[in-house]
Amino acid sequence: MSTAKSLQGKTALVTGGAGGIGAACAAALLQDGAAVVLMGRREAALQAARAALLEKVPGGEVRLCPGDALREEDVCRAVDMAHAVAGRLDIVVPTVGGGGFKPLLLQDLDGLRRELDLNIGSVFLAVRHAAPLMARGGSIVCISSTTAGMPFPWLSAYCAGKAGLEGLVRAAADELSYLGLRINAVRPGLTRSEATGDLFASPEVMQAFEEQIPLRRPGEPEDIAASVRYLAGPESSWVTGQCFNVDGGQCLRRHPDMTGSLSYLFGDAQMAAVLGREPQD
Repeated sequence: MSTAKSLQGKTALVTGGAGGIGAACAAALLQDGAAVVLMGRREAALQAARAALLEKVPGGEVRLCPGDALREEDVCRAVDMAHAVAGRLDIVVPTVGGGGFKPLLLQDLDGLRRELDLNIGSVFLAVRHAAPLMARGGSIVCISSTTAGMPFPWLSAYCAGKAGLEGLVRAAADELSYLGLRINAVRPGLTRSEATGDLFASPEVMQAFEEQIPLRRPGEPEDIAASVRYLAGPESSWVTGQCFNVDGGQCLRRHPDMTGSLSYLFGDAQMAAVLGREPQD
């Protein structure tokens, strides 16, 4: 059970803080007493997220640091700002990541590298520059995906990126344990956000997903935030190097094959090449 205000006096940095999962994580930390610094590329979105957070938690401390989670100087500035709030940095939640549907045979090396950088590089920079300032110990909670451990057709680059992220989580948790630092990850299943809006808008896609989710519903950002809050707080003080599924039970089944639903994204000639068929006249 969560102890009321058990994060009082602690400071948290959330990258991607204006996104659905990022903002929900910030809210969970703020509600339990932490001061929160939000980092993101869009200042207007950060301002809106801050206003929404303070409406939920009047009197909470929310600071903003516009910047790109893949720019080292921006990450260093965000980490320093968070540490300066109270002379300590206790919690880091790097939520930046993502990917797009693309058949493997239409993928190119540059596209693969971009997704690996987005999903692994952004977390690496957060860990690399936050860890030295977390000498009191603390918790870094990363956002992985069910795709890290379960294949998903047309998401090969994203699968590779999240699997690599989890490898980094385990290695960093072991190597940096001497700092008293804990590093874990949450594996969301399909969760409502700006990035997944098109999927949620399609009844066909949602039916395909819900057939593979034992609890018969997709996730909301608050579902993920609750698990992040657990891993960030004192209740999980003996947990490190772990990657937890928060997916309505989808890991018990499989990901749906979206080939039929998404083939319209690519031309007939490209799809014919992928499927090894002649294009239809």
